[in-house]
Amino acid sequence: MSKLNKSNSELDLDRPNIEDYLPSGSLQDSHPKLRLRDLLDISPTLTEAAGAIVDDSFTRCFKSNPPEPWNWNVYLFPLWCLGVVVRYGVLFPLRAIVLTTGWIIFLSCYFPVHFLLKGHDKLRKRLERGLVELICSFFVASWTGVVKYHGPRPSMRPKQVFVANHTSMIDFIILEQMTAFAVIMQKHPGWVGLLQSTILESLGCIWFNRSESKDREIVARKLREHVNGADNNPLLIFPEGTCVNNHYTVMFKKGAFELGCTVCPIAIKYNKIFVDAFWNSRKQSFTTHLLQLMTSWAVVCDVWYLEPQNLKPGETPIEFAERVRDIISVRAGLKKVPWDGYLKYSRPSPKLRERKQQSFAESVLRHLEQK
Repeated sequence: MSKLNKSNSELDLDRPNIEDYLPSGSLQDSHPKLRLRDLLDISPTLTEAAGAIVDDSFTRCFKSNPPEPWNWNVYLFPLWCLGVVVRYGVLFPLRAIVLTTGWIIFLSCYFPVHFLLKGHDKLRKRLERGLVELICSFFVASWTGVVKYHGPRPSMRPKQVFVANHTSMIDFIILEQMTAFAVIMQKHPGWVGLLQSTILESLGCIWFNRSESKDREIVARKLREHVNGADNNPLLIFPEGTCVNNHYTVMFKKGAFELGCTVCPIAIKYNKIFVDAFWNSRKQSFTTHLLQLMTSWAVVCDVWYLEPQNLKPGETPIEFAERVRDIISVRAGLKKVPWDGYLKYSRPSPKLRERKQQSFAESVLRHLEQK
C-alpha cells in the first residue's frame, strides 16, 4: 500500500499544478477543504479543459517565436547596429535589383512564348516550365537562399502526387525552382492572386477557396484528371491545408491519399539561425513576409525527397495519410500533434461539440449515481 501511495505521489509531481496558473485568491471558498484538484476529479472533461489551458499545443503550432535578443551590452550593440546598416542599406538594395532584373527577364520571355507558340503546345509548356523555375530561382537569390536538396529530383510520371509539410508560401517557391510543380493552393488576393490566375495557371495549378463548400468537389475532380494525365506537370499538395511554424505537423487531409496513386513525400526544414521562415498570414501580408526575408542575412533550408509510398492492403486513406506524416515528421524533426489545421480558420464543428457535451453529461450522471 505504501508503494502504491508513493507511485501516486510521483505521478502527481509530473502533472502540471493547475492552481499555479490561477490568480491568487481565486480559490478562496467557504469550504477550505475543497481544492481545485477535487473539482477536476469530478469530471474528465474539466480535467481535459484545464490541461488544454496549460498545455495549448494547438496555438503553439501557429505561433512565431521571436528570437532572443543578443545586443544586450555596450560591446555587442555597435555590432548589431552595423548589421542593421548592412542588411537594410547594402543587402536589401542589391537583392531588390536582383529580383527586379529577374522579373524583367521573365516577363520579356514569358509573354512572347505564351502567345506566339500557341500552336506548339509541347514546346510552349516546356519553355514556360523553364521560365517559372527561373523566376523562382531569382526569388530564392533575393533572400540569399541556402537550400540543400537531398534525394533524386522529381520527374514527370502519371499516377503520382507529391506531398510536403507547409511552413510558408515560399515552400512552393523553393520546390518550384528545382521542378515546375502544379500546386493546389488557396486563392489569394492582390498581386499573388494575379500571378495565380495568369502565370501559374499555365502550369495546371488548381485553386480553391476554403469558404466555398462546392470547391471541394471541383478540386477532387480536377485532382483525378490531373493525376491521370501523362503530360501534366508533377502535382504538389500541402495536405496540412495551412502554414505551421516548422516545429509541428498537424493532421494531413486525406484527399491526396485516396487518389489511388503513388505518394512521394517531401520534408522541408528551415534553420532559424538568421530568420524565421514561418508565415503567419493572420498577422502579416505575404509582401511583408517577403520584405522580412529580403532584409535578413539568409534563408537556410533543407529539402528531402523521400521514398515513394503506396497504399497497403487493408489500409484506409486516413491511415495512409498518418503513415506519410510520420515519415515526413521524423525526417524533418517535427513533432506530430492531433489537430486539424482548418480549426485555425473556423470554430469546432457541431458534431464535435455534441460529443463533448454528451461525454460531460455522462460523467456528471455517473457521479450523481454514486452519491
